[in-house]
Amino acid sequence: MTKGKSDGPGMMTLAEIKEFAGFSAATQRYIRRSLDVAFDRKDAIALWSRDAVEATTIKAQHKFYDKLPEIRALIPDSSSIEDAEPFLTQLITVSAFDLGQSRLDGFAAYRFLYERLIGADARPWLPSAFCAAASMPHLQPERRKALLQSISEAAATAPGWSKRQPSFYPEWVEKVDADNSKAR
Repeated sequence: MTKGKSDGPGMMTLAEIKEFAGFSAATQRYIRRSLDVAFDRKDAIALWSRDAVEATTIKAQHKFYDKLPEIRALIPDSSSIEDAEPFLTQLITVSAFDLGQSRLDGFAAYRFLYERLIGADARPWLPSAFCAAASMPHLQPERRKALLQSISEAAATAPGWSKRQPSFYPEWVEKVDADNSKAR
């Protein structure tokens, strides 16, 4: 089978951009902020905090995200429960923090973020980590219900997962004054 134009990496990137565009503004903001924190792309506190409370949550996020390199190194090569335990334990903890921030409104946004934080090899484990984190008692019952209802049967029971790494990593974009840009 030959690759058609619609199967190329550009089309996959476009699909990722469209998926991101479908998230709420708050979810988009949280994903961009999270990627800045995870990959030290920018000074996340200076760029993203609007007040002291948000600065404090970004500092906490830094502490949780310090575990990401270890989590990436622990991705199991098999579906063995013994191999999964050290990986899932840490992944669920970090996931519970992110879901507790009330900015990821469902599994699709969680999966989008965590494919970038952890990598494509984590895809088989994301539904179980999401369900475990979304079930934790630190979340209000209505929030737990909404999160758990957001995972589709297809996502929860997928027979296989793509190994293709994500290519679109959204970043902060400075607003351009339209009046000034037209004058040039």
